[in-house]
Parts: sequence; C-alpha cells; structure tokens
Amino acid sequence: MAYNASYAVAQKPGVQYNPLFIYGSTGLGKTHLLQAIGNDAIEKGKIVIYVTSEQFMNAFTFAIKNGNMEHFRNTYRKCDLLLIDDVQFFTGKEQTQEEFFHTFNELHTAKKQIVLTADKLPSQIAGLEERLQSRFEWGLPADIKAPELETKIAIIETKSELNGIVLDKDVINYIATNFDNSIRAIEGVLIQIRATADLLGAKINLELVQNLLKDQIKEIKDNIKLPDIIEVVARELNIKPSDLKSKRTANAVTARRIVIFLSRELTHNSMPEIAKYLGMKDHSAVSKNITKANELIEKDEAFRLLLENLKNKFINKDY
Repeated sequence: MAYNASYAVAQKPGVQYNPLFIYGSTGLGKTHLLQAIGNDAIEKGKIVIYVTSEQFMNAFTFAIKNGNMEHFRNTYRKCDLLLIDDVQFFTGKEQTQEEFFHTFNELHTAKKQIVLTADKLPSQIAGLEERLQSRFEWGLPADIKAPELETKIAIIETKSELNGIVLDKDVINYIATNFDNSIRAIEGVLIQIRATADLLGAKINLELVQNLLKDQIKEIKDNIKLPDIIEVVARELNIKPSDLKSKRTANAVTARRIVIFLSRELTHNSMPEIAKYLGMKDHSAVSKNITKANELIEKDEAFRLLLENLKNKFINKDY
C-alpha cells in the first residue's frame, strides 16, 4: 500500500493523498519511498525540498537568529513538493510546529504535494499539537509493515545475490529467525559476513555465521525477559498472565506453549528455569511443549504466523 500510494502521488502530485503520511518502524524503507517520490518529481522539472525534521528545525532556528524569515518562508512555501522525514521529532518544539502549521496550510491550499514520514500514526505521536495532528490526517496514512518470515528470507536471498554472497538455506534461515526486521540491519549483517569470509579466506557456512554473530544475538537476548514474554502473550491472547500457570483451557495451553517456545528462542532461560517459573513439573514438560510447537509451525499456518508476529514484537522492541 505504501508503495502504491507513493507511486500515485508521484504521478499526480497535489491531486490526491495530500498529505501522504508514511509510517513504520526503522529500516523498513520510509526514506527510500520519500526520496523516490522526490527523484521522480525532479526528473519532471518540479521544485522539490527534501529535509529531515531536524534540518527543518535547524533552518528555522537559523532564520530567526539571522532575521531571515522571509527567505526561509519563500524557500519552503514556493516548492512543488515538500518531503519531510521523521516528523515525530517535531514533538515539544512549539515554535517549529507553529511555523510548520502555516507552511503546511499554504502549500496545501496551493495544491502542492506534502509527504511526511514518522515511526507511528499522527494520533500516536506524543507532544504533537492537535491542529498539526489533524492536518497530517487529512490525506492518506500508509504504513510499512515488518516483513513476515517468508518475505524476510526472500529479501536475504535477494540481498545476498546483489552482494555476491552465496548462502546455504540453513544460514539464510538462521539470519532470518535471529535478527530483527530492519532491512538496513540485515544488509549490515550480510556485509559483515562477506567481509569476514574474504579476510579470513573462509567458506561461509552456518558455523562461521553463528560464531560471527553470537555477540549480537546475545545482546538481543539480554534485553528480553521471561515476564515480558508472559505479559505480551497473555495480552495478545486475551487471558490473564496467572492463567498461564493454572488453567488448562485451550487458549491457556496455546499461550503457555508460545511462552515456552519464545522463552527458549529469545532469552537465556534454561528449560528447568522456565518450568519453575510457569509452575510446571519439570523440564520434560517444557521440552514436550517445544516439540509440539515445532510440529504446529509446520502444519498450522495461523499458529506459525501468530508466533512469528509475537517474536517480531520482541526483536523490534515493539511491546
């Protein structure tokens, strides 16, 4: 949707989807789309301004200090397309928000295209003035979702090919399941793998990649705690956290199985530690749940997608 909306804006700027508000987590391609819109417009002879919110604030502050507001306003209010990245950083900047409010109004009235990006919806940006929030919601909000596992694997395969790296399937799966959904981060991992293999003259295999990335994976696991997993899973499955330890309903059993699986995947907790925390008899019960979860991942698409969605929440710290 974000791609199609960006393409529509590039074809008919100022006609529909004005403003276009692209939002999503870091590293998923918001800036890429923003700059693609700008590049297309420049090729058509349009006047384009692309800045980050910080650059807009700095230019505004500089204009005030130097008594040069007329030049500033002429620059930002006479363009055909205004593209601003990371508008969530306008929060708490009252003067900047005031100036941008008037800039927005003038451009919108003149049917000039405005495209904005942020990490969340306007209504979820704390400290954003209500009138700006309202303006941002006039057009179309388009989110860029984190890729699901299959998409992430396809991205890794494509990026590997572009970087001249040959990776076995087990290596690709290892990277896909252990790293977050930031495409930028995945690209960094692939560059690191290639450089290490080249410098050491080593073959790229699972052992090399595991040794190379073990510290980064440890850092991810250090920041995820078992109580957090219980709280998020209980919330997603609409049960009380205490039900995970006591109830035997189908929903509680599924939730407990997911907690056990994610705890082994994402934390340093051993099976006996997980069993003790959940009030289970011993580690063998934990092992059986992990086996069952792996079976369901192979056979049950809904279970697999739920598990992947929850795992991504923790990896992306979106909980």
